[in-house]
Amino acid sequence: MRMFVMFNLKPGVEVADYEEWTKTRDMPNVRSLMSIKDFRVFGVTGLFGSDAKPPFQYVEVIDIVEIDEFLKDIDTPAMKEVTGEFEKWTDSPVFLTTNELLVA
Repeated sequence: MRMFVMFNLKPGVEVADYEEWTKTRDMPNVRSLMSIKDFRVFGVTGLFGSDAKPPFQYVEVIDIVEIDEFLKDIDTPAMKEVTGEFEKWTDSPVFLTTNELLVA
């Protein structure tokens, strides 16, 4: 399963502070989980073919090996701390779970 997390920073949050936190705290912790195959964070740079402002500043891409194991992993005290920090930085994140379509 691949999860996409799209979000903006809360008003008053400095981009440099958030990006330092995600590089030093969020990414290492999430990547250390046995239920995670890959975890990447992207800064949104624009809307293709448009000058309009993108609806989100960031997109996380989380490749989950097994959802039940992931749910157990994020229920640990250490990950509850990290997710609590994430909630302090972000404004109403949207979590999309997906399955890749098999094309013949």
